[in-house]
Amino acid sequence: MKSCRDTAPTFIKALPVRPLQPEFINLIDDARDSVLQELGALLDSLYLYGSVPRAMAQPGKSDLDLTLVLSRPLSSQETESLERVPSNLEAGHPEVTKVDLDLGVLEDVLNPANLYSWGYWLKHECRCIYGSDLALRFQAFQPSPTVAKAVNGDYVQVLRDYVTRISLAHDEDATRRLKKEAAKKLVRATNVLRLEADRLWPESLEEYAKFFSGRFPEMAEQIEFFLEHAKTPSATNNVFNQRLVFFVDWMQGLQCSSASA
Repeated sequence: MKSCRDTAPTFIKALPVRPLQPEFINLIDDARDSVLQELGALLDSLYLYGSVPRAMAQPGKSDLDLTLVLSRPLSSQETESLERVPSNLEAGHPEVTKVDLDLGVLEDVLNPANLYSWGYWLKHECRCIYGSDLALRFQAFQPSPTVAKAVNGDYVQVLRDYVTRISLAHDEDATRRLKKEAAKKLVRATNVLRLEADRLWPESLEEYAKFFSGRFPEMAEQIEFFLEHAKTPSATNNVFNQRLVFFVDWMQGLQCSSASA
């Protein structure tokens, strides 16, 4: 019987080209118009990522995730003005629970030093909805620890920040959102533990969890906890944070042991 390492494709799959779900078309149009109105010529290109471009979003449950590539860094005043766009979109579009903007500067995006982070991100995770599609400048990437670490190598600091934010949060809706975000980040970050020989590249959270559990069955219950909380958070703040800190420490310890071996 062949393993997933034997049957996986040589290259990471491209984002499927599917019609966008009708429930989200107006939101996408409004988001593009709002960002363009705020930034004008500063906006080089605009991309969807996450469940919406994959036509897998759930109305009333999913987020709208946008990547903005800018011609130059924003001033503090421009940043403050742009920060109003997500809240305005959220207020007018109950079909999503949150609107996220991830920013990059064109010079950084095209810098060869960022090939495995920005290059992979645009090539395999994003769908262009405005401007010249920078993904066309990159070849398809092969599954590798290098790509995984370039995309999620920041997991320790990011997840420790979530622990602090969850501890300080008092609003129930905000706490639930933070737990979902932290759980999703953790599940995806487990990909940094992949081996050079691994050919499978997970796409969904379920695939990340299954891939991880196949190599670390002793941690299967732990990853299932976060997979569940990426959808429906139920644990108290203390329990969630304790399990998050334990998992992050375990991953970091495993990486340190592998590096010194």
